[in-house]
Amino acid sequence: MPYLIAEIAQAHDGSIGIAHSYIDALANTGVHAVKFQVHIAAAESSVHEPFRVAFSKQDASRYDYWKRMEFSLSQWKELKQHTEEKGMEFLATPFSVAAVELLASLQVSRFKIGSGDINNLLLLELIAQTQKPILLSSGMSSWQEIDTAVSFLQERHADVSLLQCTTAYPTPAALWGLSYIQEMKNRYQIPVGYSDHSGTPAACIAAAALGADLLEFHAVFDKRMFGPDATSSLTIDEIAWLAKSVQQVNEGLQTSTLKEDASAFEEVKKMFGRSLAINKTLEKGSLLSINDLETKKPAGMGVAANQYQNIVGKKLLQNKSAGDFLQLDDVDHSS
Repeated sequence: MPYLIAEIAQAHDGSIGIAHSYIDALANTGVHAVKFQVHIAAAESSVHEPFRVAFSKQDASRYDYWKRMEFSLSQWKELKQHTEEKGMEFLATPFSVAAVELLASLQVSRFKIGSGDINNLLLLELIAQTQKPILLSSGMSSWQEIDTAVSFLQERHADVSLLQCTTAYPTPAALWGLSYIQEMKNRYQIPVGYSDHSGTPAACIAAAALGADLLEFHAVFDKRMFGPDATSSLTIDEIAWLAKSVQQVNEGLQTSTLKEDASAFEEVKKMFGRSLAINKTLEKGSLLSINDLETKKPAGMGVAANQYQNIVGKKLLQNKSAGDFLQLDDVDHSS
């Protein structure tokens, strides 16, 4: 079963109360982890940072937006405790050295590295020094950049998992890049997941079927809400449906012996199977042709449909009416 990570990101819009309400809502969906983003404006940004999406009419700059998204250390402790009380893992992405230090003080079980920081070797170095497992997203990266980051972390004995991701909001189907999942597994021999921005459950369900070890997707109460990721997110109901669907996909991928031993289907095979029948009235002595035969349900009423070649060209030993099943002793097998 892939590990399911619901990404709240900035869907809380700076409200600690809304952040807690997301934890409560996601606790009933079947996800394994709730992920936040730790933004500390002074450490991360500057007034020169442009908006990725022109969505905000209340923040004069991107810096102001990040400032509004900040939580205090005590608030982060409360969010982590709440998440764990609900039986889910608390995950977070740090976007600065200060954020790494904050998360380390919370004793998080592992770190997520966003696509924009895959080349940020200073941040990678400091996270690797925590000796915690790392989830590395690859959204903006070339193979060369991924090679460098994975090697850099593995040289520091980091436990790395990689996420295929496309940095487009929302991501159209043509850019999902699902074929990279197996390619990354073959290339790096590490767990590989899928980080989604499509706004539809279909991408993650397909990724699960293709062997993704982790699935990350954005969560939102309603896609019409304020925020840069709303249209790229899944609603709570969609997430619950996704979790159930992924579980079914996982069960469907399990090794079975259905083709090695089909004995369980014998009764059904008889019901849907066919026996040879005559499709017109024929007199004794007629030579049977393929055009004289029909196949009718059920199986076991005489000659099996797959034995028609042993009947064609044989002489009838008795009269037959249209619809009669054909028995082995109805034909002369010496002819």
